[in-house]
Amino acid sequence: MYKKEEASQLRQAFWTTLGQYIAPLPSAEGVKVNWLNYKTGLKHVYFRMQADKKAASIGIEITHPDIELQQLFFEQFAELRFVLHESEGEEWEWALHTTDENGKIISRIYKEIAPVDVFNRDDWPQLISFFKPRIIALDEFWSNARYSFDSLM
Repeated sequence: MYKKEEASQLRQAFWTTLGQYIAPLPSAEGVKVNWLNYKTGLKHVYFRMQADKKAASIGIEITHPDIELQQLFFEQFAELRFVLHESEGEEWEWALHTTDENGKIISRIYKEIAPVDVFNRDDWPQLISFFKPRIIALDEFWSNARYSFDSLM
């Protein structure tokens, strides 16, 4: 078991390593992008990558505080489900009105891998291989799909 500071340093080292590994890659539109802090351009819609000692996930999180608007955004993504799954090359999990680690109601579209441990450097290649193609595919999906959300803003 790691001390809190050691765990924090290892977690930070992993995200730094991943960031350095994918930083040179341009977005689908050919511009530089911060892959680890991806900006969707929509308030309350985020692309999140998470990893802990048991699993890792990547996904779209819809955090709008108005539950009905959150559901509208989720339904709009559902309309694009085929496009998303085509760009990702796999089926993702869909969760309407679930809770996050803070108890806040969110909706998620995500893919998870387990067992992996971000604190085990031997798992880092597997984690990088999991995150890299999916964040790139999400960006490609989003470069076309974001325009269908204009009417919801």
